[in-house]
Amino acid sequence: MGTATMRAVRVHAFGDLEQLVYEEVPRPVPGPGEVLVRVHAAGVNPPDWYARRGFANIPEEIRPVWPLPFVPGSDVSGVIVGVGDGVTDWQPGDEVFGLVNFPGRASAYAEFTTSPAAHLARKPAALGHVEAAAVPMAALTAHQFLVEHLRIGPGGTVLVNGAGGGVGHFCVQLARIAGASQVIAVASGRHEAFLKGLGADRFVDYTRVAVEDVVRDVDVLIDAVGGPDGHRFLPVMRRGGSLAAVFPGEYHRERAAELGISVDGWQVRSSGEQLAVLAGLIDAGRLRVGIDGVFPLSEASRAHARAEQGHLQGKIVLRVVD
Repeated sequence: MGTATMRAVRVHAFGDLEQLVYEEVPRPVPGPGEVLVRVHAAGVNPPDWYARRGFANIPEEIRPVWPLPFVPGSDVSGVIVGVGDGVTDWQPGDEVFGLVNFPGRASAYAEFTTSPAAHLARKPAALGHVEAAAVPMAALTAHQFLVEHLRIGPGGTVLVNGAGGGVGHFCVQLARIAGASQVIAVASGRHEAFLKGLGADRFVDYTRVAVEDVVRDVDVLIDAVGGPDGHRFLPVMRRGGSLAAVFPGEYHRERAAELGISVDGWQVRSSGEQLAVLAGLIDAGRLRVGIDGVFPLSEASRAHARAEQGHLQGKIVLRVVD
């Protein structure tokens, strides 16, 4: 393999796990405002397998069109090895992590990738590259929901459904950091110790009891699961409360409005500036990263299979450099 090529995982046809092909491909070149990153690890996120399937879960009229072949992935941690014209904030040798070009196409499942300079932040010193690659999309989603959109502050009760997963476990911690008076984590029983260790005041095992039967007067509810039964959470909410959906769900919006409950959801976006804030929390020991599994880049199909099973405790990560 020469300097003009690299190893990467590409999708040549939309479909199942076998469409993730580990092969030699051209190495990218950074354009103006971009940097070239030697990828050490890449995070695995739901949009990665949505793209692999051709976004079949999205209505056709708004479905993204991605030309084939493409390299999936948008969460990266690595080292800058080249800079494009106009880049002054980064230089070769800098250790960085980021959510690259999202929403949009990136190419993280590779030995090298390019990124807009503004989408990266300095890798937290407290983390290795594997742990850092698990942060960007999940933590930025939690941060943008809780801090930017909902603007939660001291006081109030926050409930996180799907609290054991990537977005969920960051929501639990950021709600605690923001000063919520009570953080309720909803997940399966195997996550109880993990989530209480992250600061959850109360844990509800949904496999043993229905949340709507045991919880009331929630001010902010983050639903990191979605689905057709999302409306079951309406009885747990306080009038004037906010229900925020990470994934699409059926929330009976007219009924919610009658109860004085707002229902919203937002698309996460790349932000090196916000990642730098999160990196500061990590280095201060206030934000921890959960890793459910680590797979070599050549086994991206196994990583997808595990991630799509759900019930994760944190994130799945692809290791690119040993």
